Amino acid sequence: MINHLFRLKHRPSGAVKRSDFSFGSEEVRELVDGEVLVQIQYISLDPAMRGWMNASENSYMPPVAIGDVMRAIAAGKVVRSRSGYFAVGDHVTGLLGVQEYAISSGQGLFKVDASLAPLPLFLGTLGMTGMTAYFGLLDVGQPRPGDTVVVSGAAGAVGATVGQIAKIKGARVVGIAGGADKCRYLIDELGFDAAIDYKSESVAAALAQHCPNGVDVFFDNVGGEILDAVLGRLAMHARVVICGAISQYNNLEAAKGPANYLQIMVKRATLRGVMVSDYYPRAKEAITDMAGWIAAGKLKTREDVVPGLDTFPETFQKLFDGSNNGKLVLKVA
Repeated sequence: MINHLFRLKHRPSGAVKRSDFSFGSEEVRELVDGEVLVQIQYISLDPAMRGWMNASENSYMPPVAIGDVMRAIAAGKVVRSRSGYFAVGDHVTGLLGVQEYAISSGQGLFKVDASLAPLPLFLGTLGMTGMTAYFGLLDVGQPRPGDTVVVSGAAGAVGATVGQIAKIKGARVVGIAGGADKCRYLIDELGFDAAIDYKSESVAAALAQHCPNGVDVFFDNVGGEILDAVLGRLAMHARVVICGAISQYNNLEAAKGPANYLQIMVKRATLRGVMVSDYYPRAKEAITDMAGWIAAGKLKTREDVVPGLDTFPETFQKLFDGSNNGKLVLKVA
C-alpha cells in the first residue's frame, strides 16, 4: 500500500509556496498493537495551519518540524485495525495530516457517524470549526438578546457559524467580509442584519452607521486594522473574542498589535482568546445543539470542497486570497 503525502520542506516567508513542501510517496508500514490505519478522504484547510509552519515556540502547540508530514485535521475511514476501540469501517476525524493514509495510536481520534451527515460537515460545522464558533461566542462572548454582535471574517467557516448562532440567540448581527458577493450572502442567505465590505468602504464609518449604540460583542478572526476599527466602536462592558488574525499570518514582520487598545479600559471591556481544545470534553453539547439547528433549518452550512491531494499548496492559498466560499476542504479519495 503506497501513501502519497506532503512534508514541510522550508518554513514559509510570507505566502505559502509549493516549494515550501516536498510531495512524495512511501510504503505504508505494518501496524503494531493499538494502532489503526486510516484512509483519509477529506482534509480540513484552516488558517491555523499557517501558524503551525512557523518556528515560533510561543504558541499553543509545537510547530511542524522540518521533514514532518504537514499537520492538518482530516476525516476518513479505518481500513486496518489492531485497536480494541476502532474497527475497520469506522469513520473518524483527527490530526491525521496532509496525506492519503495515516497511522494513529487512537489518541486524539474521534469516531463520527457518517450516516448522519456528509464527512466534510464533521470538519466544519459539526467539527472543530463549529465548536470554535459555538463556545467562542456563547461561553466567551456571552451575547444577550438585543445585543449588537460584530463578526470579522464573517463569510468564512467560523464567522458564518458565529453570526447565525448569534441570530438564534436573539442578537443583532453585523458581518465584515470582503466583496459584494460575500456581503450579499451574509444578508440574503444567512440572515445577518447588515454587512460591511472592507474592500470597498470604510469599516469605521460603516460601524458608526450600523452600530449606533456601539458593539456589545466582537468575534474577531482577522486582527489588524479591522480589530482596531471595532475597538474604537465598543459599547460599555463589551466582550471581545480573539479567535484568529488571518490578516497577519503571512506578514514578513511581527504581527501588529491594536493601536486602540485603551478603549478596552475606557469601555470596561474584556478581551479574551478562545482555543477549541479547551472545550473537547463538552463537544457533545455543541454538536447536539448545532445538529438540531441544522435539521430545523436555522443554521446553514457551506463547504468549498476542492478535489486533488496534489493541489494542497495552491488550494490552501484560497484562505488568504478570499476566493474560498465557506469551509475549505480538500478531497483526497
